Amino acid sequence: MINLEKEIRQQPNVLASLKEKNQFTLDKLVEQIKENNINNIYFAARGTSDHACVYAQYLFGIVLGIPCTLGTPSVFTQYGKELNFSNTLVIGVSQSGRAEDVNAVLQSANKQGMITVAITNNEDSLIAKTAKFHLFCNANEEKSIAATKTFTSQMYLLALLCARWSENRELSTALSNLPQQVSMALDYLPNQIENIVSSLLEYREAVVLGRGISYPIALEGALKILETNKMKVKGYPISDFYHGPVAQLHNNDLAFVLAQSGTMLQDAKMMLDKLATVGANTVVITDVADICDSKNKIMIENTGCELTMPFIFALAMQIFALKLVIAKGIDPDKSNVIAKITVTK
Repeated sequence: MINLEKEIRQQPNVLASLKEKNQFTLDKLVEQIKENNINNIYFAARGTSDHACVYAQYLFGIVLGIPCTLGTPSVFTQYGKELNFSNTLVIGVSQSGRAEDVNAVLQSANKQGMITVAITNNEDSLIAKTAKFHLFCNANEEKSIAATKTFTSQMYLLALLCARWSENRELSTALSNLPQQVSMALDYLPNQIENIVSSLLEYREAVVLGRGISYPIALEGALKILETNKMKVKGYPISDFYHGPVAQLHNNDLAFVLAQSGTMLQDAKMMLDKLATVGANTVVITDVADICDSKNKIMIENTGCELTMPFIFALAMQIFALKLVIAKGIDPDKSNVIAKITVTK
């Protein structure tokens, strides 16, 4: 079994370990957050880790009404400037913990006496030691070039922080149920997806579309397919796709649509109608059985919480990337151009 598949399948156990592993740190962190009347969050991250932060940006906005900024670390490292972090929680996210530009953001916030948090899969890493608090992904070594278990563990840790901070019982319960739901999805998703990939092998380009809480999964799903399958793939928010990018699609072009029940379902339906008018070959991932009659429809089970559904959508996109590389005979654990750890400055 290739590393990519092994690591996808390890996710239920990784997620199940995170609350107990990080509970003490979360309690102390939230205590300080409330004492300091924090009303802003600034995230510093790159790549997959940045996509986890986009998920958190929606989550903290929806649950707590906290404005969140996706950081621009080069302001610190390349332009030599500082930002005013008053009343701001600064969170650096990096699987390896070696991102020097993320570390520079944390150092700047530390100088200003702000609360800083690192989320990494390495307890001895650079940013884990710089931040005042460290939340640990506890995912063991991730060998595949494509991040899978570290991505969902980052999302989960950020969701745990949101649930603890907001004292939201519904979200807390949903997170407790999620590892088992991910495990169940690993039983029913692979066969569905395997039945579809054989018709997609000739494609070299695609778009992945989602909106709201599913948008970060469109970004991440595109990246998983791009970096493993040597395809040009880009994720878009459905709302922005109407404003020009839809013009790139022609008859039989490939589009993935993440059609989640709840707040953004009508937007997904409207986009499916739009894609039908241009004749796109659409793969629909959804928990709504009657959303469309596409032959390329992947059904996922609803988690019972709109805010945790993105984990199952993320899993589906990871499995798509996996099944495509297997069908194409590509080794996703090797690349001539991508390194597992990328250190940006």
